[in-house]
Amino acid sequence: MREQWRQRWREGRIGFHRNDTHPALAHFWPGLDIAAGTKVLVPLCGKSLDMHWLADAGHPVLGVELAPEAIEQFLDEQQASRSQAGVSRYRQGGFAVARQGMVELWQGDFFHLHIRQVDEIGAFYDRASLIALPPATRQRYALHLAQLVPPGAQGLLVSLQHDEGDHGPPYSVNKAEIDMLFTPNFVLTELGSGSRDAQGRMESVWGLCRRGPLA
Repeated sequence: MREQWRQRWREGRIGFHRNDTHPALAHFWPGLDIAAGTKVLVPLCGKSLDMHWLADAGHPVLGVELAPEAIEQFLDEQQASRSQAGVSRYRQGGFAVARQGMVELWQGDFFHLHIRQVDEIGAFYDRASLIALPPATRQRYALHLAQLVPPGAQGLLVSLQHDEGDHGPPYSVNKAEIDMLFTPNFVLTELGSGSRDAQGRMESVWGLCRRGPLA
C-alpha cells in the first residue's frame, strides 16, 4: 500500500486533493470552540490547504504524510503563493520533519508516530484520512488516533459514502462503521451531511471529543 500511495503522487493521480479549503472546516470548526494556540494533528495530510486555514486561525499544525512528494509540493506551492518564510528541516525519530511557518510536516508512517515524540496535541482534523484506508486498517487508525490525543481533545471528521462497495480510495465509510470505530474512545456528534453529488457520493461531518482513558 505504501508504494501504491507514493505512485499516485508521482503520477499526479490525486483527485482527492482540493484546490481550496474544505467548506465543512470553515463552517463547523469554529463551533468546536477550540482555543487558538491548540496544536492540531492532521493525519495523512497530503498537501491539503486546510492546514493553512487552521494555521491562519491560530493553530500550530502537525501534519503527517507518507509520501515525500506531497510534502515537497505543499512547501513549494505555499512558499510561492503565500510568500511563506523559509523551511527548516530536521529529523525526529524515524520522521523527516519540515517546518514552514506554523505548519509542521512529518514525513513517515502515521502508525509509527508516538505521543512522546511531539508536544501535546490538543485537537485533530480528518478530511481524507479515514476514507483513504482500506477496511482492515481503519480500526487500527481509530485506535491509534485515540492514543495520540488526550482526554477532552476535540476534532472534526469528514467522511464519505458511496455505492461502490470497498472500491477506493476514497472508500465508503457509513454511519454504522463510524460508530463502531470511534465510540469506544470518543463522543460522536453528527454535525451534518450533504446531498449526493453526480458520482453518487455523499459527505458527512462529525464532531469528536476524546473520552477518558482508553477503553
